Amino acid sequence: MLKVLDHPLIKHKLTHMRDKNTSTKDFREQLDEIAELMAYEVCRDLPLEKVSVETPIAKTEGEKIAKEVVIVPILRAGIGLLDGIRRLVPTAKVGFIGLYRDEETLQPVEYFAKFPSGLEDAIVMVIDPMLATGGSAIDAIRNVKKRGAKNVRLVCLVGAPEGVKAMQEAHPDVDIYLAALDEKLNENGYIVPGLGDAGDRIFGTK
Repeated sequence: MLKVLDHPLIKHKLTHMRDKNTSTKDFREQLDEIAELMAYEVCRDLPLEKVSVETPIAKTEGEKIAKEVVIVPILRAGIGLLDGIRRLVPTAKVGFIGLYRDEETLQPVEYFAKFPSGLEDAIVMVIDPMLATGGSAIDAIRNVKKRGAKNVRLVCLVGAPEGVKAMQEAHPDVDIYLAALDEKLNENGYIVPGLGDAGDRIFGTK
């Protein structure tokens, strides 16, 4: 499933992020706020279980999330989405995965990975601001699945049709959540109109 989140606040904040004159501080803050808004929708169908609680007045039956949630940012830009989602799901655990592509073999190489236990029973959200060619997300999800994850969701800010197609072919069981589906990739693999290199704009490294 592909779900593009059609919400006025997301559109408003994303427009501000697209502006090349937006400062690093404002870019990071808008991304953080969009992540929190997206988390509301991504978590809409989390499974619940009945629990008994006692209010100041009487005993009653309520509901709580029945499965652990694990958030996995793809380093480094994925970190920009982390805090916003964790504010909405503060009990979520966090794993990290870092990948680079070998210049000779062009194959993905995992250079860092750290995950909490219990991935096989958790709802795993792999997060990255951009879904361009889809290469990093496909590889990250493949590596997460190797560690036992079965229920995986991909959460990105902006996606290109090429990346969405590649993801759907590689991982048809993974739901994709986007704040915007843009026009295309350019010859350099950047999303058009996009918002530039998300990592550089989050951390002010360019």
